This record gives sequence, C-alpha cells and structure tokens, in this order.
Amino acid sequence: MLTAAIFVPLAGAVALAVGRGWRETTARVFAIAVTAVPLALMVAAWLRFDTGGTALFQLVEEAAWIPTLGVGYRVGVDGIALPLAAVTALVFIASVAYPVDTKDRPRQYYAWLLFLECVSLGLFLALDLLLFYVFFDLSLVGMYFLIGEWGHGQARAAALKFFLFTFAGSLTMLLAILALYLATDPLTFDMATIIRQQPLAGEGARAGLVLLGLVVGLGVKTPLVPVHTWLPPAHVDAPAPASAILAGVLLKMGTYGLIRLPFAMMRETFQRYAGVLAVVAVVSILYGALVALGQANLKRRIAYTSVNHMGYTVLGVAAAGALLSGEEAARGFAIAGATVEMVAHGLITGALFLICGSFWQRGHEYDLDAYGGLASEAPSLTGATVVAAFASLGLPGLAGFVAEFQIFVGAFAVYPVLAGLALLGVLVTAALFLQLLQKLFLGELPARWSGFRDLAPAEAAALAGMLAFVVIIGVYPRWLLDVIASAGALLVEAP
Repeated sequence: MLTAAIFVPLAGAVALAVGRGWRETTARVFAIAVTAVPLALMVAAWLRFDTGGTALFQLVEEAAWIPTLGVGYRVGVDGIALPLAAVTALVFIASVAYPVDTKDRPRQYYAWLLFLECVSLGLFLALDLLLFYVFFDLSLVGMYFLIGEWGHGQARAAALKFFLFTFAGSLTMLLAILALYLATDPLTFDMATIIRQQPLAGEGARAGLVLLGLVVGLGVKTPLVPVHTWLPPAHVDAPAPASAILAGVLLKMGTYGLIRLPFAMMRETFQRYAGVLAVVAVVSILYGALVALGQANLKRRIAYTSVNHMGYTVLGVAAAGALLSGEEAARGFAIAGATVEMVAHGLITGALFLICGSFWQRGHEYDLDAYGGLASEAPSLTGATVVAAFASLGLPGLAGFVAEFQIFVGAFAVYPVLAGLALLGVLVTAALFLQLLQKLFLGELPARWSGFRDLAPAEAAALAGMLAFVVIIGVYPRWLLDVIASAGALLVEAP
C-alpha cells in the first residue's frame, strides 16, 4: 500500500515524460487522476492504523536492498509520519488541480510535479536512513526545475540559490548520517534499530558534532534563521502551485527530520542542546513575524510567515526533547503541537500561496498597495483569504490555534521565558495578516480592478478542499490528535 503510494506518481511522471502529443487539459486531468491514488491510499492507511498499538512503526513494508551495508528498502508509518504523508497527498492534488500557465509545456510541468510527489511521500514514509537521504536530495531536483522553468521574475537565480543552499545543508546532514551509521553495531541504516540502540549516547563531543550536522542540514530546509535567505526569492518567483508545495510539504521535511533523526536517535545529546535550539526557534519566530510585517510584496510577506511558523514547530520539538524524564504530559503536548503545526501550516500556507497565484493570474502584481476594495468584486477569493489568514494568526476554531495552544502549553512547562517571548510573535502575526486583508479587500476599488474575476470553479474546489480540513481540525481535532498521540507517547517516554 505505502509502496504504491510512493511509486504510482513516479509511474505517472514517466508516462508524461516519454509521451507525446499531450494537450493541456489531458495532461492536467491525467495528473489529477494520478495524485488521487496516493490520497486514497493514505486514507486507507489511516483507517488501518492502530492508535493503541505499541509498535514503533506500523504498516511496514521492506525488502533487501544492499544487505552488506545494512541498507534496506523499508517504509512504514507512525503517528507523526502518517498525518504528514496524508497532508502531502492532499496538498499535491490541490496544487496539480490549480490552474497555472504551463508555458505550453504541460507534459513536462505535470511530470515534475508527480516526480516531486513521489520523493516527498517517500521521505515521510522511509524507515531507512539512506533511503530518507536519497528522497531528501531528490526533492531538490524537482523543485529546482519547477521554479527555474515555470517561475517568473528572477526565477532561475532563485532556483539556483534554493538548490545550492539546500544541497549544502544536505551534504552536512549526510556526513552526520554516516557518523551515526558507523556508530551502530551491527552496522545498519534501519531507523527503528538506531532508535532502540541510541548508538552515540555518552559520546560527548563526537555526538555533539553529529547533532550539529543534522540540525544544520535540516535547519536549512526548515528554514531557521540565519539559514533562511534562500526562501523568500524561491517563493516570490516560483509558480503558485510550486510555492504551495514548497511551503506545505518541503519545509516539513526539515522539521519532520528533526523529530525522526536527532530527537529520536540521539535522545541524550538532543536533551543537552535543546535549549540552544529553542533559542534559535524563538529568534526565527520573532524575526519571521517582524520582517513579514515590513513586506509590501504579498508573496514575500507570506514567505516570511513560514519562517515564523516553522519556528513554533521547532520550539515544540525542543521543548519535547529538553528532558529525558519528567514533565511527560507537557512534553507530549509540545510534540503533538509541533506535529499539528506542520499539518496546519501545510494546509493554511499552501492555500495562501495558491491564492497568491490567483492574484498573479489576474493582475500580474504582488504589490499590496496596488490592490484594495476587492471584497465586492471577488467575494469567494475574499472568503478563502480571510479563513486562511485567521487560521494562520491562530484564531480559535481553526487549525492554527490547536497547534499553537499545545506548543505553548508544552513550552511554558519547560522554557517559560522563551515561550513568553514567542507569544509576541502571535501578536505581530495577527497585525501583519489583518493589515494584509485591509490592503487587499477593504477601502475603495481602484479603477484598474473593475471587473476583477472571482475564483474559477477549479480554484474554488482546490481551496475548499484544503480549508475544509483547516476548519475540521480547529473544531474537532480529536481524530488527528489520537493518531499523533500514539507516536508522541513513545517519543517522550524515558529511554
């Protein structure tokens, strides 16, 4: 089941790549049909998942790959990987369905999207360290071509900066992975075995260097301040569906990797340096919010909110790993909040970037000051933006509140001062989104936007599918929290 979810999109990508004579509509409908398969398989996996199970991973599928090196093809899920894989499948089908200018190359455009879905799902489902790294690196390739070939503005420069930054980070992570592998006995890349062994426990400086390599590599992808500078140009110049995937899926590879690798495999070392990571997270929260507030470019403003929101996620992870024992309930809240934040951010910010695409298609303009008064012309677009904006600022009843509430409950028990500082980020986020809504939709309508088109049916359907889950999680989060809690209990219990 999980293997099919990974490789059906790859088969679809190959079919598009080698085919000839694909029309725009045909390629798009085919790609939507292909992306529907992983989504259906993730729903089936969710229904089969046992929230009361005691196994570290479930629905495991494995086969020998390079047995002499301890490398195997292993995939499976726990309560953290399953929600992220499911939201990945949802973000991809919405992004594929969203109208975009494919520049008369629909076959190649949709092939790269399907390839990217394959490697994204592969990363979240991988249970082998080398396999995880392979998928991590391949994600750079797909996004590089989507930005460089179908973006606008300085798209190729943005794509190059994105690739070089994140590739440098992945090489740093590779060195740390090799050091972790060489510490296992017997040598293995099996994640479950490494988690049980905790091979670098008590290793002091050596373990600290390995942790640093992992955190730097994953921090670039997250991104954390100060290794975030590749993100704004990549978002601003990318086509809207690529931006939605970058924010909704690829950034989560960094935060998910923090939980899956250093948090789970290096518990003792992670605990020692969790405070430093929490400080970096709070800096990212405040910096991301304040810089976003100062942006006049719609897409650039939303891009910086990702730095802010990923900071909340990292704060939750740091709080959950700050103690080897004690405060289990608070630490459980923190890890659950971090996971919900990843899911919520994927849906909310993914929707916001798709909305940016609607503005670009109609006005070829991201300048907030150029718009105004659009509520009367585009009520559906206004409604979708309002829901996504209020969810992003953490309004109760929406998914963002569920995530941030749990993160702060956990963080206040472990790092009360840092949690108090991080709360300021919520206030600034509220200001920047309320100002955004005022500039876009309130006031007088400029003459140039008379007749501004509202959302087309395809746009409305894609946004409705994502924002519906934002509301459902906000109103009734238990179905999600029960799944996450099954992994959280295993992660925060004393080793």
